[in-house]
Amino acid sequence: MTMATGLAIAETVNFDDMKTGAPPPGWTATQTGSGAAKWAIEKDDSAPSKPNVLKQSGQATFPVCFKNDTNIKDGFVEVKFKPVAGREDQAGGVIWRVQDANNYYISRANALEDNVTIYHTIGGKRVAFKSINTKVKSGVWHTLRVDFGGNKFTVTFDGNKVIEATDQSFPNAGKVGVWTKADSVTLFDDFSFSGK
Repeated sequence: MTMATGLAIAETVNFDDMKTGAPPPGWTATQTGSGAAKWAIEKDDSAPSKPNVLKQSGQATFPVCFKNDTNIKDGFVEVKFKPVAGREDQAGGVIWRVQDANNYYISRANALEDNVTIYHTIGGKRVAFKSINTKVKSGVWHTLRVDFGGNKFTVTFDGNKVIEATDQSFPNAGKVGVWTKADSVTLFDDFSFSGK
């Protein structure tokens, strides 16, 4: 019996070669629950990799945008995000093992609550299974990463490991993407992922 070793090469999407004013091609730009998410590629001078970012500026229960050609069971997902505005929420997150718009794992950071949380969303219902209080500044770019293998998850925020958790809800491979909540206006850039 031979063992395959080594990790697959990570892929990074920086949105810079995409047409502005429209959702990214090859992604499903939608929401969990009600409302009307608005996902669009926009120019932004503050982008970590200029000129473009992915912006969510609509209002919905949970706006989600995931990459259609991904199918990862174990690996990582990472994004740079900037919470810009929102009265109810100013959040940005990553989603993985996405089965559809109502079933996925999510970790997010919220600038109004100053915390990072990991959840599963099953049938459109989101349930937290671990959270940590940490400063999340509005108007600043942050980096959120989740490494996932089997039922174990490690969340890293701005280079610091903040959460280690386990959950059995979605054992199978799925898509990866980004997430916001309610009226959050959030910018995303440098979306990276890899499967083992």
